[in-house]
Amino acid sequence: MKHKTEHLPETISYTELADLITLVHKIHGFDFSNYSGASLKRRVTRIMQLQNLSLFDLRTLLTNDADYFESFLIEVTVNVTEMFRDPAFYTSVKENILPYIRSYQRIKVWNAGCSTGEELYSFAILFAEEQLYDRTFFYGTDINSEVLDFAKNGIYDLKKMKLYSENYLKTGTSHTLSDYYTAKYDAASIRHSLKKNVLFSAHNLASDGVFNEFQVISCRNVLIYFNMDLQKKVIDLFYNSLANFGFLCLGSKETLRSTEIGRFKVIDKKNNIYQKTA
Repeated sequence: MKHKTEHLPETISYTELADLITLVHKIHGFDFSNYSGASLKRRVTRIMQLQNLSLFDLRTLLTNDADYFESFLIEVTVNVTEMFRDPAFYTSVKENILPYIRSYQRIKVWNAGCSTGEELYSFAILFAEEQLYDRTFFYGTDINSEVLDFAKNGIYDLKKMKLYSENYLKTGTSHTLSDYYTAKYDAASIRHSLKKNVLFSAHNLASDGVFNEFQVISCRNVLIYFNMDLQKKVIDLFYNSLANFGFLCLGSKETLRSTEIGRFKVIDKKNNIYQKTA
């Protein structure tokens, strides 16, 4: 039963947030302590307001309802993505990364924090157009099992495809996005030919380690939700997960700090593409 309260708080304090983080870690094993405090506080406050929950309500649900925790995780881990978001970035990938890795017999690409999969399928389309798909394997990872299931299905709202198509055309392609999906009723299903070399699986950037060696790692607009210590830890993870001269792609609001830049060569400063130096 919901805890009765006349006035729900407009926000929670950082002390209350710290207690909530400890509770989640203790019960569910997820450690949010290195996430950006301001961002996490904003997301939790939004959840409480939208769901009309007091802090007591929220703590009770997180303690007693495993299904609720899954939905809480979806809300807290920001899942904003679209196909060919920032078209100039994909044009840069096509011009600066694909010609370099064309000589590899086997190529591995990791999309970290893949959410519902739109970015990974965007990469798959680029590689297919450059006749690189058949020798490439794509890994999409996220901490959230529900968005991973969505990504595996590869079925998206047909209305969103109009925006995605506009993004795609801005990359300078001579194709149409409809070449890569099948429309049925109000849904667009990514073609099987783009899914056959794709694996989506759970991976927590905050706690899990290296699991393969990659020629390309893309993690865009994820680090902004981490504090400085966790950002450094994740960049170390990416560095150790890249093959020599492999490429790291970050989001438009992210950049390598001066302490990190010595290990990478800047390939495209505007679009945040870097290359690991030996």
